[in-house]
Amino acid sequence: MSLIFAKSQDAKKAYELVRSLQTRFVEKLNDLSEKYGENKKFEEVIWLRNGGIFGGGSRFEARDEIFFNRASVNVSQVHYQNDETKSLDSATAISTIIHPKNPNLPSIHIHISLTILKDGNSYWRIMADLNPSIENIEDKKVFEKAIKEASKESFEEGVKQGEKYFFIPALNRHRGISHFYLENYKTNDKEKDFDFALNFGEIVIDRYILILKNAFLNRQTFSVQDIKKQLDYHTLYLFQVLTLDRGTTSGLLVHNENDIGIMGSLPKFVNKKLLESWIEKVPNPQDKLLIKIIENINDNGLIDTITKENLANVVRNHYKEFPDSLKYQASGNIIPTTVNNHIKGIENE
Repeated sequence: MSLIFAKSQDAKKAYELVRSLQTRFVEKLNDLSEKYGENKKFEEVIWLRNGGIFGGGSRFEARDEIFFNRASVNVSQVHYQNDETKSLDSATAISTIIHPKNPNLPSIHIHISLTILKDGNSYWRIMADLNPSIENIEDKKVFEKAIKEASKESFEEGVKQGEKYFFIPALNRHRGISHFYLENYKTNDKEKDFDFALNFGEIVIDRYILILKNAFLNRQTFSVQDIKKQLDYHTLYLFQVLTLDRGTTSGLLVHNENDIGIMGSLPKFVNKKLLESWIEKVPNPQDKLLIKIIENINDNGLIDTITKENLANVVRNHYKEFPDSLKYQASGNIIPTTVNNHIKGIENE
């Protein structure tokens, strides 16, 4: 079967927007692979929701193991246009995480999505955050200048919400060094909002590529200690994604047809002993979640495909057993109704 797209004009336009950003990013990342890596292009993987009836998506995964630790550029469109029991009409998104292999090169996470409800309301979710293993002040300046240029009058609010969303209470620190997050973003000018989302994505993508180029050319050498810092940082990243990230959890609770794609943000290796040292810092019942996560990671810390599938089920089963623990999930000032949009009927809205 093939992917059936949402019928609304706004959903179609949103899909064209995120696909254009996906193409832009993948082409630029492939160029980096050609110049500085193994010259292996990202490979496209297609997934379908309910055989394509409810949509699906396309993700491009890195195959270059010289330049990338792990990288995935994902686009999806899920819809319920023929299911009147759902309040969601469509959700269209690009979500990407890039983990370079060189510890001197920072990781990045970008998410841009448009949610359209059957009652006619719609809103954007726009995120970008820079996540280095080894902090570099110049990278931070370049990234934040790009965010400010792209977000304009929304800069202060986006930074405020980003700092809140990506804070890890148990460890009293943030996931990265620069965070931007707008939830439920919309103005009275729909066309302007589309332009904002596209411009934001293009600027952040282009500036991140520039950061990678400069960092690679000027910081090629690294030590064993630097590799250890990267491993520990990747451990922190996995910890935040699997115990706090609302987008990851929502995706896993809504369906199980793209677990590998949703787990695409996880780095290749983590420090299992470091994860174990954090158990006592995590509140109950989230400590049970962390214990299960650790039990499903091999002693060498490798996060392979089977491990990703197991971790997806661990997270899914935890919140089914302890639904109240969703209160521990990260949020800005507004808590998105992502899961309810998929499972609640219109009459309950």
